[in-house]
Amino acid sequence: MSESHGDASHQGALPDRTTLSPGTAVLSTEEALRKRHTARARSASDRTRAACRAAGVEADPAAVIAVPTEAAAKAANALRLSADALAALAKGAPDPAADARQARNAAAAAVLAAQIAQSHGAGALADAAYHAALKASQAAGTAAGRDGMGRSEALNAEAESAEAAAVAAAGTAGWR
Repeated sequence: MSESHGDASHQGALPDRTTLSPGTAVLSTEEALRKRHTARARSASDRTRAACRAAGVEADPAAVIAVPTEAAAKAANALRLSADALAALAKGAPDPAADARQARNAAAAAVLAAQIAQSHGAGALADAAYHAALKASQAAGTAAGRDGMGRSEALNAEAESAEAAAVAAAGTAGWR
């Protein structure tokens, strides 16, 4: 194929950016997905910090250890995992599968923090917040998994809905 028409391997591929008019660009599919995955990861990270605060556990970065057993070390690990996920999302080119995995990692960290908060504030609201965090993590894992690879509209929407429910449950439990 001629250079002006590109080669066959790029036919059907989405462009990185589509320009509507000079200076006006819309996000590519990959960039739009990154924004969605990043929003979920930030939300989960916020839940992680809120759950740690609610548990009265101020995480000391020096408390990060390979196999944490104390609440402070678990909280430090959850906060580190959450921060690592956000940092990874801020680097490199958008990659829906990798970006969805980072959102899943942040949601998993939020489950750990919710478990810590649940143990400090036993009751129906804390239990509900923990279970909502678990569901959000599972939905994020499904969206990032083999069937979705971070690109499935239905699975991403389910993950977003579960994240919103986890935020609401955490707020109801007083984890702010």
